[in-house]
Amino acid sequence: MSVTQQARKAAAEPTVRESARGGALLEAAFAQYQAELLGTLYYLVGNLEDARDALQEAFIKCWRHQAEVAEVENLKAWIFRVALNAGRDIRETAWRRKRQGLPEDESMLVSRDARPEAIAEHDERLTRLREAMKQLRPEEQEVFLLRQNGDLTYEQIAETLDVPTGTVKTRMRLALARLRGALEEGDQ
Repeated sequence: MSVTQQARKAAAEPTVRESARGGALLEAAFAQYQAELLGTLYYLVGNLEDARDALQEAFIKCWRHQAEVAEVENLKAWIFRVALNAGRDIRETAWRRKRQGLPEDESMLVSRDARPEAIAEHDERLTRLREAMKQLRPEEQEVFLLRQNGDLTYEQIAETLDVPTGTVKTRMRLALARLRGALEEGDQ
């Protein structure tokens, strides 16, 4: 083996190790955040099938950059940013195709322990909340979902969306006001 080949091999070894370490970190992170990511993507794209596709696409995109994972300061925020972008892409293509999602009732499981009145009231509030979520502007929806489902701080959301923290807080305040208004209307 020539000196040049030895040097190339030595230079490649850390990349292989970084890649393996990055892959392990990604697998663990996706396992840990899967429910939060899927919930966020569900509300972003509108149906469970597309949300799962977006989650898979996000994992693939992250996997392609596994060697760089060690350099990422906030892995959760980075993964959510990638997932949000994948969700936006799928939402746009679904909108272009005018594809219908699954009826929302099929994705809901109802506890058999509750009284029928309580179940009906709960379902009605969920329906109002879903409708209110659909009425939010996309940027308000994203901030709300990243905060509630992703459990990210305002600073992490600002980093994820590449906007100032004040903008994130304003969008969240507007989203909460609209959602509260929609729920209060139904309670009257």
